Amino acid sequence: MTFGIIGTNFISERFLASLPFADCRATAVYSRTDARARAFAAQNGIPHAFSSLDEFFASDAFEAVYIASPNACHEEQSIAALRAGKHVLCEKPLAPSLAGAKRMMEAAKACGKTLMEAMRPHHDHLWKQVVSHLSCIGRVRGAHLDYCQYSSRYDAHLAGAYTNAFDPALSNAAMLDIGIYPISMAAMLFGEPKHVCGSSVLLPSGFEGAGEAVLGYETHTVSISYSKIADSAAPSVILGEKGAIRIDKVGGPARVELVLRGGETTVFERTDAPAPDNMHEEVRAFARFAAAGVLTPTERPTLTAIGICDSLRRAAGIVFPSDAV
Repeated sequence: MTFGIIGTNFISERFLASLPFADCRATAVYSRTDARARAFAAQNGIPHAFSSLDEFFASDAFEAVYIASPNACHEEQSIAALRAGKHVLCEKPLAPSLAGAKRMMEAAKACGKTLMEAMRPHHDHLWKQVVSHLSCIGRVRGAHLDYCQYSSRYDAHLAGAYTNAFDPALSNAAMLDIGIYPISMAAMLFGEPKHVCGSSVLLPSGFEGAGEAVLGYETHTVSISYSKIADSAAPSVILGEKGAIRIDKVGGPARVELVLRGGETTVFERTDAPAPDNMHEEVRAFARFAAAGVLTPTERPTLTAIGICDSLRRAAGIVFPSDAV
């Protein structure tokens, strides 16, 4: 599969590094400035560079679009790409609101093209081990999912510099950047919760830097911790009546442990060592879904997770400009 890329940031670099492991390649890139588009293309061996979105979408140089722009741009750019006849792999969160995500899903179905959120754990082979061994721990009675990572741009923010990563005007918040990983995994494993409650840590700028959430299900609760302003050394754990499953890192696990109540332990470790991370697994899955004509392959967990974030934002009083659409 050939990709056109929107965005020339570090996540686009990671995406490019993953493509050879998924038998895919990038043939075009868009940036707001011609100089940046050409420089990124030259640095990465990409033959086509664009600074006009209309020209980019009209190009026949690629089959699919990878969108790594700010959250506030996801809906408009994805729908434009779908209408131009491109499949779309859009970075998480698919949209900053449930209403926007639903409009995107409807557009994919109307256009007959695949739309998928780039949520790496949905396709990670170690997370698949978690899913396949969940029955081994018996009835689930609780879980704690943790993703706290001190942002590489937080120091610049503290120093007064502007950075997209801490701008709420771009429909960004810690829950949609870092927190969306554990929230999405709860949605994937357990579906839609019966109730949601949480609390957010707001920075002086109004940006949500960290938060906690509790999701209530029929037989158990899931507690979630996320942060862009502090690291955590805690693993994530799913608790059952017969044992537990420990996951070292929600976004890209390297080690998963199945620990039964009697002490028997089974360890699963990452085996695809040559790959830089697990991003290639989502690219492989996306290409398979597009080839098979599956239009919205992760619709249920994606919409459930974004709906949970909507509830958490309402509780914290976080409003984005995009909410007015």
